[in-house]
Amino acid sequence: MDVAGFVAGESPFSNEEHTFENWSVLFKKSHILPSKCTQPCDASQACFYCWFTKQLQLEHLPEMVFPQNILKLQHKSGCSIEFNALEALRQVKKSREESFTIASAQAWRKAREDTGLVDKTVGNFDWTFRTDYSGTFEGWPPPEKTTVGIDTDRLKQREKILFYRDLVLYEDELHDNGISLSNVRIRVMGWGFFILLRHFLRVDGVALCATDTRICHDFSTQFVTVEHSSRQGSIPELRLPLSVIKEPDEVSPLLPLISSSINKYTLPNL
Repeated sequence: MDVAGFVAGESPFSNEEHTFENWSVLFKKSHILPSKCTQPCDASQACFYCWFTKQLQLEHLPEMVFPQNILKLQHKSGCSIEFNALEALRQVKKSREESFTIASAQAWRKAREDTGLVDKTVGNFDWTFRTDYSGTFEGWPPPEKTTVGIDTDRLKQREKILFYRDLVLYEDELHDNGISLSNVRIRVMGWGFFILLRHFLRVDGVALCATDTRICHDFSTQFVTVEHSSRQGSIPELRLPLSVIKEPDEVSPLLPLISSSINKYTLPNL
């Protein structure tokens, strides 16, 4: 889904399209979502702020949302994979029963009594904006579960990178008590592409969480491998240096694994 096609009056700062084998890669990068309505809005035309708040119906949005930041891969068969902030935020939990529960919530509350977070509270929705979003797949046959994962040794090999981008979908600093960050990275090599979509959460002094989706495709094959994992750990129990805790790429592999899955998406014949 192309978010920019739904809302009028906005133009992206960066708009690129590249072709690799049978794939076209669309990359859009634009400005932050305004914090209030920016124009007279009606049912036929709405600004991004009004459109987003109506679509999501969250109690409030992250401090920084990039509504036109989009990464989309389109195959000649018609299949596509897209990443955007709207779909990522749709999966933020909206109820007390489903919201992310911190094991040491009472200690967290006591330590944060002078911040706005306790009042906004863990109660009515997931104030950390944690999401299990793994991308928007359209036009694909149903995926198959598999035990054959991504060849990480191949990814570690030094080779020419034809295309690389890092795109932030949304970010919130949790009232200076940590960070909630959703971003997607892509790199294209001569043989294929690799994508890492991550939601990283750090609640200072309490917990670290990383929800990762890794997507890999070899141009010589007819399938895409998608690995999804969820990791979570207690900061006091991990006993890691602050320099490591603040670096998602360093700390994420060190967190205990909560769940994981591998799926194979097969491309239709051209």
